[in-house]
Amino acid sequence: MVFAIEEINRDPALLPNITLGYRLYDNCVNLAVAFRAATALISGVGNTFTDYSCTGTPPVLGIVGDPGSTNSIAISRMLGIFQMSLVSYYATCSCLSNRKEFPSFFRTVPSDAFQVKAMIQIIKHYGWTWVGAIASEDDYGQYAIKSFTEELDKFGCISFSETLPSVNAKARILQIVNTIKKSTARVIVVFLVEAQIIKFVEEIVRQNIRDRQWIASESWTTANGILNEETFSSFGGTIGIAVRRGEIPGLKEFLLQVRPVFDPNNTLINQFWEEMFNCKFPEKFHTKSSSVLVRSKICTGSEDIESTQTAYSDVSDLRTTYNVYKAVYALAHSLHDLMSCESGKGPFENNSCVEITSVEPWQLLHFLKRVNFTTQYGDRVSFDENGDALAIYDVMNWQRADDGSVKIETIGLFDESAPAGQELTLQEDKIFWNFNSNTPPRSVCSESCLPGTRKAARKGEPLCCFDCMPCAEGEISNHTDSIECVECPPDFWSNPRRDQCVLKDIEFLSYEEPLGISLTTISLFGACVSAAVLAVFIYYRNTPVVKANNSELSFLLLLSLILCFLCSLLFIGQPLHLTCMLRHVVFGISFVLCISCILVKTIVVIMAFNATLPDNNVMKWFGAAQQRGTVFVFTVIQAVICIIWLSTASPVPFKNTEYQNSKIIFECNVGSITGFSCLLGYIGLLASVCFLMAFLARHLPDNFNEAKFITFSMLIFCAVWIAFIPAYVSSPGKYSDAVEIFAILASSFGLLIAIFAPKCYIILLHPEKNTKKALMGRAAPKK
Repeated sequence: MVFAIEEINRDPALLPNITLGYRLYDNCVNLAVAFRAATALISGVGNTFTDYSCTGTPPVLGIVGDPGSTNSIAISRMLGIFQMSLVSYYATCSCLSNRKEFPSFFRTVPSDAFQVKAMIQIIKHYGWTWVGAIASEDDYGQYAIKSFTEELDKFGCISFSETLPSVNAKARILQIVNTIKKSTARVIVVFLVEAQIIKFVEEIVRQNIRDRQWIASESWTTANGILNEETFSSFGGTIGIAVRRGEIPGLKEFLLQVRPVFDPNNTLINQFWEEMFNCKFPEKFHTKSSSVLVRSKICTGSEDIESTQTAYSDVSDLRTTYNVYKAVYALAHSLHDLMSCESGKGPFENNSCVEITSVEPWQLLHFLKRVNFTTQYGDRVSFDENGDALAIYDVMNWQRADDGSVKIETIGLFDESAPAGQELTLQEDKIFWNFNSNTPPRSVCSESCLPGTRKAARKGEPLCCFDCMPCAEGEISNHTDSIECVECPPDFWSNPRRDQCVLKDIEFLSYEEPLGISLTTISLFGACVSAAVLAVFIYYRNTPVVKANNSELSFLLLLSLILCFLCSLLFIGQPLHLTCMLRHVVFGISFVLCISCILVKTIVVIMAFNATLPDNNVMKWFGAAQQRGTVFVFTVIQAVICIIWLSTASPVPFKNTEYQNSKIIFECNVGSITGFSCLLGYIGLLASVCFLMAFLARHLPDNFNEAKFITFSMLIFCAVWIAFIPAYVSSPGKYSDAVEIFAILASSFGLLIAIFAPKCYIILLHPEKNTKKALMGRAAPKK
């Protein structure tokens, strides 16, 4: 401070013809002493006061200090009443940015709010989300840790937060160290002043805790007294935030000019001299014995201080010192701006200015708020609306030098004024990590959840502690640490890894799959067999067996069976609007035509038997025309049912996503359940009537008893379709179509075999029985 004032007084461009003076007080690291010093600076040190002493200019216009946040809070509240400027060079508590409470407080050191931002940027850069925190009990530590916790909670969690008191610290240190050992956090942020950190570091080293990454606040980052060979094993690799380093040309030479001063009001220099050279000044021994005098080295005051190499004369790493330098210059530039005020353009009442000889603290305060200058080192000094300086920090790292010694190396920079996202710059290749892998540690409560999973919070634990739960079927998460899984769109489904929605498989009974090929083959085989039987019947149409079984109805029955076999092909392949309408229409009409023919044949058999009785002339009423008409009428009724069904709610292709979530069942929606039920019900009605009539005619003679074959065929038909209903309802997807095809084929083969197999057997294998005599010879009823 003295150096800066003398430098300003020698500068003809700054405050010309004005000499700055100063008063220096020691706060003795005690709030009461600091507060008393502040009151002395604004009101004097006398024990009596007069009316005159309460008016006019105070002893000083501005104060540089106090370095402690707690002291600055108390002092600033008082100075704010008098609008006396206080420019601190080391009070970093973010609470001091409150202009309502501290309207006259300024600082050349960045606020802890910016320090916390820098720390948070480093922590986010390395993905550390599980962090421990330790802070001092004073305002500095408590405000800092409060701000740090609020910022960390935005993306991470506090594993533990401990406070170290200034008294009875030993027991508390042991508790904190025990907490550190139990915690899984590998990164620990420490907001302690240098005086407190020493004992804490000693205990950490004593208990040999090594696998931790320490983040140091600016109050102890550059504390050379802590960093040594003994502490490096535990604290090597520490990353810290340090106040921006500066250079002050000529300061070293000024410091080396110091000489003893025999002033009873200023004994500090003499105490320093005795400590530096391990000697005592003679006046110290006037109360001591001559034996003590003989044993002690006497200070002469002419010792060569320039030959010493101590922290006092080391100006290679000026940080706090540089802030003092800037604070003095800030007050000087404010005074200079006040002097440069042009009359009529001033900031005060009636645009007036103020004379330098009668300036008051509140007037200087006005110009201090607007001060803006650049130091010789190239740093700009100004204050924002809260009295805070521009936030620029050096990022430091504790590491070994090339010669094996330990050192504090600058590895990056944090500049709050840089563009968003570019505030922090790090030289990764220069960072030393005190781990076996020499890589940044992992500090997370739970590892990140990979895509395909979501985070599930653990009950009673911080949000950073979670389990990774796989997404449910049909849901995905496509980025790391998803809070919830996203449901796939209706036509999509999750892939096996649950990290992507893919189109659902469309399922239908196709011609390419084995089941489709098998059913197609059986359908064509049945149609071919039916066609072959039809060809046999046409070829042997004039034989007694064919004639006796009503050849015209047999031909029509075989044609309907061919249609029944072929209609099953409409149930195979991708559903189309046309095939959906045709499949049940062709199926219904074909089977009604088939059952109608069988029913008419049954009626003909019964009538033919009854016609052989005396005085029975019934056959003339049910001749060929009536038989054809009956079949036509029965078939037309089914056709009308189909037309009504198609005109009201026709079957359409439908993508069913409800039955199977992972697949789209491409099927034909019947449209109207009533129409479909009427179609099947009508076929069932005709089949039931046919079965009943054939069953009642089972006692007819064997040669004419086609009724027993019809009974057997109807029994097969009804059994198949009764079993079809529950099988169809319970079959999923394409298998419901397969069940319907199976029912069609089974019932068709049952009719074909039961009715035509015996006749083909006689026609092809026993032609000797295919005569009228053979048939008539066994026509008599059994006795």
